Amino acid sequence: MENEDECINPVDKTQEILKLRLCRKHTPSEILGHEYEIKSLQYLLRRYFFFGEGRSLLIVGPRGNGKSALIEKALVEIGEEEELHTNLLQVHLNGLLQTDETIALKEIIRQLHLEDTVGDRVFGSFAEALKFLLEAIKSGNQSSEPILFILNEFEHFLRHRKQTLLYDLFATAQTSQTIFVLGIARSNVNMEVRLIARFSHLQINVLNNMTFEDYVMLFKQLLKLEEDFPDRKFQSDWNKSIEELSEAQSIVDMLKKKFSFSQDICALKQLLFLPVCLLNEKDTQRLTPEMFVESLKISNTDSVLAMLCGISFLELCLIIAMKHCQDTSEGFPFTFEMILYKYRKFAQRHSSMQVFDKAVVLKAFEHLVALEFLKPVEDECARVQKEYRLWSLWIESTQIMDALQKYPQCPNDVRNWASFYIS
Repeated sequence: MENEDECINPVDKTQEILKLRLCRKHTPSEILGHEYEIKSLQYLLRRYFFFGEGRSLLIVGPRGNGKSALIEKALVEIGEEEELHTNLLQVHLNGLLQTDETIALKEIIRQLHLEDTVGDRVFGSFAEALKFLLEAIKSGNQSSEPILFILNEFEHFLRHRKQTLLYDLFATAQTSQTIFVLGIARSNVNMEVRLIARFSHLQINVLNNMTFEDYVMLFKQLLKLEEDFPDRKFQSDWNKSIEELSEAQSIVDMLKKKFSFSQDICALKQLLFLPVCLLNEKDTQRLTPEMFVESLKISNTDSVLAMLCGISFLELCLIIAMKHCQDTSEGFPFTFEMILYKYRKFAQRHSSMQVFDKAVVLKAFEHLVALEFLKPVEDECARVQKEYRLWSLWIESTQIMDALQKYPQCPNDVRNWASFYIS
């Protein structure tokens, strides 16, 4: 085994480890800023494991705030305790994937490895199926094994038509010692009365308490190699280079800019991924500040601005007319006829401008709608003739001005028109 490790190139091995860490679910050795939440979750899970207190719990916090990592950390630490002599069965469901009870039931059966037990059996309801599955587990050699249901995208389960899945899971957790239901949501949710009656009313709020120092620590934590790396000398040199990298002024400025905009851990991982991909044995054996600065530029690319630079010249003129119309009317929506009038008025004043027919202009207008630069003001507008529907523009003035600077061979008359009328 040692000979195999010696044959592995340390740079390639480092790249492989860091890619997996940044792309897959990774449980860090330390979760910064959420110590209290981890202890609270561990307390409830211990009560469940040791005393059979089946419960339903909701963990609420913004996306990318470490909710899933918090759960994984709590479960890993509890699993290492000597007093816990039983294995934990986990069932992971997602509100975006398991959109009804039938799909959810198939996924539960698959994750509990009960396909042979169920066979071709047909159940009258989800409650009946759940009861059968729990009895099937008890009848085997796993009678003492608890089951943890983790419901990701919990708010989407609440949008299901009947919500039978939540109702039966909550009811089982309330009356049985067998299961623990753990929901993960991005915001506070409003449940139906019948769900509230069976919910345990336990909630852990995961707020972002991360300081900039914690953010820098996380940056280093994601890039450093652990002590079990095969090449100990390379591991030591690599970690030393990461420490030096984190102290470079350009990296500090980059992290401050990223931190001030968002403390999303997923966004930080995306920022680190490109430099890691550039590692290779011949040219780039270490990460450099320039690699991260370039990655920041790419991650901060404005998709709207990029699309504006790719539309036709006529469509760009229509957007300027829309912004002018919206600004002069203090945000009031506009119609196609209003935009056509402003466009023709400008084009006729400049002999170098080609004046297109109404049908061509309408086609360009509809293309902008398809690109979702425009949004209809009311649903009732669908009944109105399309030239007179009310629209609002969803583009900032700065994005239009930046697009004009980057747009290839844009006439000065158009730039002057935009700079004069767009605030």
